[in-house]
Amino acid sequence: MDSIRYYVALAILSFLPPVILYWFSIHPLIRFWRKVGLHLTLGIHYAGMLLLAGLISLLCRPLLTVEFGTSPTLIGLALVPAFFSLILRKRLSRHLRPGIFTGIPELSPEKHKIPLLREGIYGRLRHPRYVQLFLGVVAYALFCNYLTIYILLPTLAIILFLLALIEERELRNRYGAEYDAYSARVPRFIPKLHWQSLAGRIRGST
Repeated sequence: MDSIRYYVALAILSFLPPVILYWFSIHPLIRFWRKVGLHLTLGIHYAGMLLLAGLISLLCRPLLTVEFGTSPTLIGLALVPAFFSLILRKRLSRHLRPGIFTGIPELSPEKHKIPLLREGIYGRLRHPRYVQLFLGVVAYALFCNYLTIYILLPTLAIILFLLALIEERELRNRYGAEYDAYSARVPRFIPKLHWQSLAGRIRGST
């Protein structure tokens, strides 16, 4: 189990930063990358991500020297965020094709134009992908029980918030007033709790 925890922690540290940097490159520089072209842009970024992941995996091993051992209690707690992350991932798959996860509609809006997503989970949250990712990393952190992964969590929360702001600016440019109305109605990360509906369900169950 100790070796499994170690390699899971190593994988998180190796692959999460390249994925985050990918979106920090795509969203702020979207006009530039559209001029570069879809296939060349993806090729440049995928090659860079693999190279960066390899370098990080070689250099970050000293960051994994502080760990707190295998904890059955924490592994059990990890099931909670893992469960909600999987639920979100399943709901996301109903609306997002694989290409959307890589930003193809943003890079080539003329050929891959999609309407503003407002149905399903997107009717409750504007950024369910980021929530799903964060919950997944929380689950991995509890499972791995490494100090570095715990430190990564607040850093990731700040980064995802900044990414959401950058993405919203691009969405406003693409959808205009339609997105303004949507963002005024739907929260970013935490769904609104409909107390009247919840109370009705409770009364109906008693």
